Amino acid sequence: MNLPVIQTHNNISFPDVEQALLEPDGLLAMGGDLSVKRLLSAYSSGIFPWFSDGEPILWWSPNPRMVLFPEYFKCSKSLKKSINNKKFQVIYNRNFLNVMKQCSKPRPLQQGTWITEEMLYAYQQLHLAGYAHSVETWLDGKLVGGLYGIAIGRVFFGESMFSIERDASKVALFHLSETLKTKQFVVIDCQVYSKHLDSLGAFCIPRNEFIKLLKHACIPADKLVFTG
Repeated sequence: MNLPVIQTHNNISFPDVEQALLEPDGLLAMGGDLSVKRLLSAYSSGIFPWFSDGEPILWWSPNPRMVLFPEYFKCSKSLKKSINNKKFQVIYNRNFLNVMKQCSKPRPLQQGTWITEEMLYAYQQLHLAGYAHSVETWLDGKLVGGLYGIAIGRVFFGESMFSIERDASKVALFHLSETLKTKQFVVIDCQVYSKHLDSLGAFCIPRNEFIKLLKHACIPADKLVFTG
């Protein structure tokens, strides 16, 4: 496998996403670093890092791309009940690092995690810089679910979610979708297909359509500020 190697220097550009491999789907390049500038350059170009401990940094741009348009969020009857009974308190950015740590815990039938210590540090820097955000669901003073991602321009790049209580992460995604609608966000990037996200209204579009969306919506703008 002959991949372009990203060097660690001031040049933060990436190869064209059309050069990404078909197998494994979307693998584009390796190397570089996880600096704030490089991560912002990657996301706004439709690229994200995904690698395990012991591997070099791997950069991906899969085709197709799973997305969720905030206005198309699909709310089941049971989820509506969870939302309407206000069982959970939804808070933004109270404990970003803990949300990442919860997301990093291995799921059933999953070995290890891609949210390594290196990733935890890098995204904490993005958070401190005002680009990475957490949407958290709390129950009786305990963090029981949520998600995190990166906001650039009018695009929210979702990274991961977790749930300890039933519907906790879904409630977080619902509230995020509602908030992003009020702020004229265009799309939530969900990266790759999952049955879970499909059930919530996300669907796949060709990569070239996703890149067109980014060129329109990732124009530098005021940083996303959550209230409430």
